[in-house]
Amino acid sequence: MNSKKSKGNPWALLPLGIFLILFVGSGIMTGDFYAMPVLVAFLLASVAAFMFNRKEHFNDKVAIFCKGAGNENIIMMVMIFLLAGAFSGVAKAMGGVDATVNLSLSILPPNLVVVGLFIIAGFISVSMGTSVGTITALTPVGLGVAEATGIPVALVVGAIVGGGMFGDNLSIISDTTIAAVRTQGCELKDKFKVNFLIVLPAAILALIILFVMTSQYQVDLTAVYQVEWMKVIPYVAILVGALLGINVFVLLGGGIVLAGIIGLATHSFSLLNLITATSDGMAGMQELAMICIVVGGVLELIKHNGGIDYLLSLIKSRIKSKKGAEFGIATLVSVIDLCTANNTIAIVMAGPLAKEIADEFDIDPRRSASLLDIFSSCWQGLIPYGAQVLGAAGLAAISPMEIVKFVHYPMLMGIFGILAIIIGFPKLKK
Repeated sequence: MNSKKSKGNPWALLPLGIFLILFVGSGIMTGDFYAMPVLVAFLLASVAAFMFNRKEHFNDKVAIFCKGAGNENIIMMVMIFLLAGAFSGVAKAMGGVDATVNLSLSILPPNLVVVGLFIIAGFISVSMGTSVGTITALTPVGLGVAEATGIPVALVVGAIVGGGMFGDNLSIISDTTIAAVRTQGCELKDKFKVNFLIVLPAAILALIILFVMTSQYQVDLTAVYQVEWMKVIPYVAILVGALLGINVFVLLGGGIVLAGIIGLATHSFSLLNLITATSDGMAGMQELAMICIVVGGVLELIKHNGGIDYLLSLIKSRIKSKKGAEFGIATLVSVIDLCTANNTIAIVMAGPLAKEIADEFDIDPRRSASLLDIFSSCWQGLIPYGAQVLGAAGLAAISPMEIVKFVHYPMLMGIFGILAIIIGFPKLKK
């Protein structure tokens, strides 16, 4: 009986198959992978989860769904998402994004303009916690640089997309980081340190490539950028506080208050506008929060019906070592991201299974969290139907395929992620 249970039931995975058919199928048919809302696709898939095992009472299934949806990690993740959204909304409303861009551009050496754009995108994305927002803010600046220097637009925009993915992967308030650490059970600062050590060589090599490719162009940028130092403080405070190990709720709550005080002191907004910005920021995270809740419920039903046991049995039968388990986690989240074109959703879906694999093969939670974030982010920055490349292509009025070949950093991030698994880097102490 126990042996049978350990092998699980492959039919319990039907809801995930239905989700992928709905989401990927609609994307292929319409040419738009965002035509089918993720939440709607998951809700339709949940119907199949409830129809499974008709001998079980429907009320019991509802209780199982609610148990998964109300899991401690799911609810904590939702609350962190809402606080992160509120902070981003208030910081943006008080002019923090523009101040950060202007500060970065004001100290940018003319002969390192594209290299600098990568660094700026990384800094802004680490600060804001979003690659899409960073790319949207910086692409118009990149177009101006391309026009003034003659550097190909696709190369400049590719550098911005790469920098955005670098920061998003490492940001303390990024939804991918939050999802990765909550599903694996480690601290934000610990995941950051491990993740940083793995991707730093990739970032350095990407900068060298950009320098070599753009060194032949004559650059003369004479624009003067007004720097408002005070408005950059909330972002720096969040980053420093996270590295010091301050509780994430205290950190984000304090960041919201600090950004609000600076916004009021500089007359960037009124008290009513501050409240509105806070609300709008949280509203921007509501869909993601609801997706996490629904996914948590559906996965609990799948687990109850033996789907997770089947996947674990299938994966474990092909895994013979700890390195094999790490490659299994990397492959799992990569495939889901390629199917969903959303690295956060990929981590939320793959996270519980990755945790089971990590526990079975004694993989450090800091490492499994880093692998989830690295391999979902590397593909997210490369797929031409992802929000990052699509958004940049739309703003630059060029084909997404033109940009992809110049997005060096995500390619290198994947390569160095594989190397980190092969050589067991970095070595972690318990």
